[in-house]
Amino acid sequence: MRHDLVIRGGELADGHGGPLRQADVAVDNGRITAVGDVPGQGRDEIDARGKLVTPGFVDIHTHYDGQASWDTRMQPSSWHGVTTAVMGNCGVGFAPVHARHRNRLVELMEGVEDIPGTALHEGLRWQWESFGDYLDALAGQPRDIDIAAQLPHGALRVYVMGERGARLEAATADDCAQMRQLATAAMQAGAIGFSTSRSVNHRSVKGEPTPSLRATEAELQAIAAGLKDAGRGVLQFISDFNMPSLEEEFAMLTRLVRDSGRPLSFSLAQRHSAPDGWRQLLALTTAANAQGLAMAAQVAPRPIGVLLGLQGSRNPFSSCASMQAIAHLSLDQRVALLRQPATRARILAELQQLDGRPADPLLPRFADFSRLYAFGDPPDYEPPPEMAVTAIAQQRGQTPAETAYDMLLADSGRAFLFAPFANYAHGHLDACHDMLAHPHTVPGLGDGGAHVSVISDGSFPTYLLSHWGRDRAHGRFDLGWLVKRQTADTARTVGLLDRGLVASGYRADLNVIDMDRLQVHAPVMADDLPAGGRRLLQRASGYVATIVAGVPTYRDGEATGALPGQLVRGPQAVPVV
Repeated sequence: MRHDLVIRGGELADGHGGPLRQADVAVDNGRITAVGDVPGQGRDEIDARGKLVTPGFVDIHTHYDGQASWDTRMQPSSWHGVTTAVMGNCGVGFAPVHARHRNRLVELMEGVEDIPGTALHEGLRWQWESFGDYLDALAGQPRDIDIAAQLPHGALRVYVMGERGARLEAATADDCAQMRQLATAAMQAGAIGFSTSRSVNHRSVKGEPTPSLRATEAELQAIAAGLKDAGRGVLQFISDFNMPSLEEEFAMLTRLVRDSGRPLSFSLAQRHSAPDGWRQLLALTTAANAQGLAMAAQVAPRPIGVLLGLQGSRNPFSSCASMQAIAHLSLDQRVALLRQPATRARILAELQQLDGRPADPLLPRFADFSRLYAFGDPPDYEPPPEMAVTAIAQQRGQTPAETAYDMLLADSGRAFLFAPFANYAHGHLDACHDMLAHPHTVPGLGDGGAHVSVISDGSFPTYLLSHWGRDRAHGRFDLGWLVKRQTADTARTVGLLDRGLVASGYRADLNVIDMDRLQVHAPVMADDLPAGGRRLLQRASGYVATIVAGVPTYRDGEATGALPGQLVRGPQAVPVV
């Protein structure tokens, strides 16, 4: 028998979570047709002896809503073994939309997800009004991976309520009825679900809160009922869990799930201000599942934080007048000026004067040198205490500010400092370990395509395998189980039951990985967004091949030119073999 593709002799982690086993995998017409000892030849064959073979990774928390409309490559995610990405998270996106509100949605995405507004204005073609129109526009674009989209609450609310929605006014009964109808229509058109944000940290580039921040339970119930009417769709929430209290907010989420019958996931991380609060949320999630409610927490495999540097939008000195005065210059020009002793002394003095009254409310976090770490290549996302700027300063006999200033000038000004603001309260990742191990969590929160000047977390899937499956000194997980978490478990969370497993009939989305070489590289700044917009890109080594729908899209980290990725419309059923 002749097959389209045969992957030979790999160590197979098939997505079920069991031990690795040696097996061949045969592929025909975009589907897996045999697993085990495959006697037939392949028109294309990949020698996977000594390599790990996995299902393609399913990343359920990305923000490619704009990029997917103009770009064929969903990088950085497609460099990291991701073959399906779910976008439209956190209640932000670009449909439905009236023409008069387009700029507001761009400002919201720019503020919440740190995607340059100039790039969005240049790249978005606005060939849509309804969410179904938006999906049709996406369906016409070839790409390197599959994508699925969620209906964003911010766009939906502004579409129905206009400026009233943006001003956080309560939705009327008529508003709720219209949102319910539009939610049903979006699910029927192929939305994978609905997302919302209830976080004060989510603001437009003008500082306005996200429109969904104060949405009432009646409004949320109406939208969830729209999903129930459609008989499909998942709910995705991000919340501060403090309005009016953690317990009451979570109780509302349980009522939404119970009344609508739709599954729900929410973002979860260890807050440094309340290091054990995540445990209470997981206890409540466990209790909800015991009552038959499908609820899960999306968690990260490493600290959630930002990269501070002269190339990005923020650094510890970005509020200083002398730093702002040269912000328009090229990197090389700024570095030359910053190396001058007089400039150095002036900026250090200005930082000291800002202490206690910064113009930038985030400055205290970014100038807390005890929580800033050196960031090398390969990057260390679990840095020891001696890598903190304060510790290095003590070794050098400098003030922490002096050390941070000098470190930013390394590598011709291309160096970064790492500022974790979640999941690193105690200077280690034990909290991440416990969150990942919990039966009612799934990996997520990588935000591929977003926060492009300060964050590069689309590499989460690579880090999950390399750090937690190989490198960490203690608390490692079995590779087969880790693969299941990033494939079958994430796929099931959003209803994509036709992928995530290496078994006959399933989509032939696959990775061949050299675990000895698997490594996340340091991010670099590129200027390849529309209108010359800049973004951090982070590559990986160790991916021998990534295959989408049976077609190799990447070989040894380089694109093959094939673009078999498609828009996935709605949930997908378990294959019938």
